[in-house]
Amino acid sequence: MNVENRLANKKRRSQKVAFGIFSFTSYSVVALLFVILAFIVVKGIGAISWEFISEMPKNGMTEGGIFPAIIGTLCLVLASMIFAFPVGVLAAIYMNEYVKQGWPKKIIKQMTNNLAGVPSIVFGLFGMSLFVNKLGFGDSILAGGLTLGLLVLPVIIRTTEEALKAVDDTFRQASLALGASKWETTSKIVFPIAFPNIITGMILSIGRVSGETAPILFTVAAYFLPKLPTSIFDQAMALPYHLYVISTSGTNIEASRSMAYGTALILIIIVLISNLLANALRKYYGKKVKMN
Repeated sequence: MNVENRLANKKRRSQKVAFGIFSFTSYSVVALLFVILAFIVVKGIGAISWEFISEMPKNGMTEGGIFPAIIGTLCLVLASMIFAFPVGVLAAIYMNEYVKQGWPKKIIKQMTNNLAGVPSIVFGLFGMSLFVNKLGFGDSILAGGLTLGLLVLPVIIRTTEEALKAVDDTFRQASLALGASKWETTSKIVFPIAFPNIITGMILSIGRVSGETAPILFTVAAYFLPKLPTSIFDQAMALPYHLYVISTSGTNIEASRSMAYGTALILIIIVLISNLLANALRKYYGKKVKMN
């Protein structure tokens, strides 16, 4: 009996130690995140004003606002999602619902995973070669949006596949047994159930697209362009590239230091708002699925 008690106590101590390590690691990550956010807020809040958000840049970005960069970033996010989200979702549906198990499917999955690990600057060079030069789009929102869309396409495909796999096969079997076709089962049963989780891929993609610098460096971004784009074939300013240049090689780095922190804070706020809206959309469709 004493031996059993000692073993039980040892297991409880081991469990407490393991949970303690996991808790410490989790809280450390959260604390680090708050430290970074607090640093940006403290440094950048002084630069935030209505004029900073709504005005055009002046004097080589040492004065004025960042309104064109905000609009350019939103245009790039929208353009990339319009391309990547439907293409990625359809590709994942085809891979998960129609392609049979075998070496072709394994190869495609492996290549998709490898594509997700390619450095973003490689996508930038590819986008410049294909969209800017070969297809003749030039430095434009279209070229930048397509390049960013390719960058996040693997993320959308993989998250959509996992969302589709999470749908119980009994739903598919019941639908097919009632006489529905494969496409009707996929589009009217499987996809609506998986859609709330599919949006997770869009959330992750928006966050990455909003902060990427290398791809837009070669395809769309301009440092000082005090006007708004009027079409998808126009060049545009973007917050990530603007932040990079203003912090490293601007016309007057010290004079624009506070503006750099303010730009970083605005970028974080845009990503946060985008994620909140996407999360609200996911919860809305999640409730519809549960109700039905």
